[in-house]
Amino acid sequence: MAKVYSCFNGAGPTTVAPVAVTTSTVVKTMIQLSTSANREARIVEWWWEGSASAAATPAVVELMFHSTGAATVTAYTAATDFKKYDPNSVASQLTVGTTNSGFSASGEGTPATALGAEVHQIPVTSGAYFQYPLGREPEMAVSTFARLRNTVTPAVNAICGVAWEE
Repeated sequence: MAKVYSCFNGAGPTTVAPVAVTTSTVVKTMIQLSTSANREARIVEWWWEGSASAAATPAVVELMFHSTGAATVTAYTAATDFKKYDPNSVASQLTVGTTNSGFSASGEGTPATALGAEVHQIPVTSGAYFQYPLGREPEMAVSTFARLRNTVTPAVNAICGVAWEE
């Protein structure tokens, strides 16, 4: 039976609340997920929330899939940053590392083999939540990437997240 996991664009919260990450006026990867060579993943939901206090140009937010050209990110720690929806499930099999699964890119890789994307304009004063019907979830093949990227002018602070099934 498949298990569901989630993460957001920061380290897993412990004694303090999650911290919003500053977006950029150019494309910035907020979350990057990397499947292992042995297991695929299925995106079941994702969300993006801005913190602007006044309406402005909407954020362009994309969930993109590709096989090469990873961003350089702050690596997740799977044991603490990936939330297991079932506390008795095994650890996620996603690959973590600075060019694998992580958050808040410091360098954008060039996705050379794009495998599709979903793009939305989202109000920076609120956010959006996307949940896929069963059987219609976008899938990541083994050894591929999914990135939640945004372009926001002017830059705002944002919290976003992705939930996936393995």
